[in-house]
Amino acid sequence: MHVVIVGGGVIGLAAAWRALRAGLTATVIDPAPASKASHVSAGMLPPVTEQVHDRGPLLRFYLDSRDRYPSFVAELEDDAGRPAGYRRDGVLDAAFDGADLAELHRLRDFQISLGIRTETLAARDCLDLEPRLAPSVQGGLFAPDDGSVDPRRLTAALIGAVRRRGGDLVTDAVTGVVTAGGRATGVRLRSGGTVSGDRVVLAAGCWTHRLGGLPPGAVPEIRPVKGQILRLRSDLPFLTRTTRGVVAGTSVYLVPRLDGELVIGATYEDVGDDTAVTAGGVQDLLGRATAVLPGATALEFAEASTGQRPAAPDGLPVLGETAVPGLLLCTGHFRIGVQLTPATADALVALLTTGELPESAEPFSPSRFATATA
Repeated sequence: MHVVIVGGGVIGLAAAWRALRAGLTATVIDPAPASKASHVSAGMLPPVTEQVHDRGPLLRFYLDSRDRYPSFVAELEDDAGRPAGYRRDGVLDAAFDGADLAELHRLRDFQISLGIRTETLAARDCLDLEPRLAPSVQGGLFAPDDGSVDPRRLTAALIGAVRRRGGDLVTDAVTGVVTAGGRATGVRLRSGGTVSGDRVVLAAGCWTHRLGGLPPGAVPEIRPVKGQILRLRSDLPFLTRTTRGVVAGTSVYLVPRLDGELVIGATYEDVGDDTAVTAGGVQDLLGRATAVLPGATALEFAEASTGQRPAAPDGLPVLGETAVPGLLLCTGHFRIGVQLTPATADALVALLTTGELPESAEPFSPSRFATATA
């Protein structure tokens, strides 16, 4: 089976690599692989996030992906011959007033109920872990089995692994899906010509539903949700582990790299196709970050960038076969695409090789939209 995957972000690349490992052949098509939302992402891998707390199917899928991450990365690094930027040195949640601390206690109980190792920290414990935290810290939680991944290293490793496994990477834009006899048989390229395949997988984020050649209703609208994110830099790591700070109900995440980079994110802006970095966005993120890490004001300002998170109408991933035979979707991961990468790639390959989605991925089938509008 030859699989054509439209979209060279972390999801599309991981799907191609896993398909190649399963004995399929794969072609990934993207005009600039790993340059959009995946390139901007901080790569925080917390035990759970607010997006999944009250959504049972998504929570189960998230935890499945969390469990897969260590072996996923080990296999990837072996195939790619290079590091993927994975760190499993813990995630610290720190609260800076009483109400936020009470909310962290509820989070602690929730995580423990899920079997996630979680330690309750007093203010002194937080400062022992991260001495540069603001002295007003009230307490926190520590999840020692979680951490982060550097999406820029991760996607570079995926590109290397795809190539080493014999996959093709075509740096061109797809203008439409080609069908014959009502079945998807390939895609048209902007430069001319087509790429044919036995299956076509659309993993193009918020651009997925904009491709030509799609029958009405075959692909739900995947809207872009803008996120601004900052990168600061120092000669040595300013922070030692991934930290989520909550100040007066407002959160910020801080993800350090071993080379001294500190990633700060992120805004949430439902503003359509706007991708501008704004003064207000930078001010907001710096204000939140320095409330947690006052000394961060002395760090070098390295980068401000934006990404467009792909959001389906119900906020859930869209994974599986469409009403068009041979056409599959792998998109809509919203704010947690990096976290869901291992489970998503494995679920897609299971569908390609067995004809069925794993039970954990069944709730994300595109058929749910057809049912809702029937």
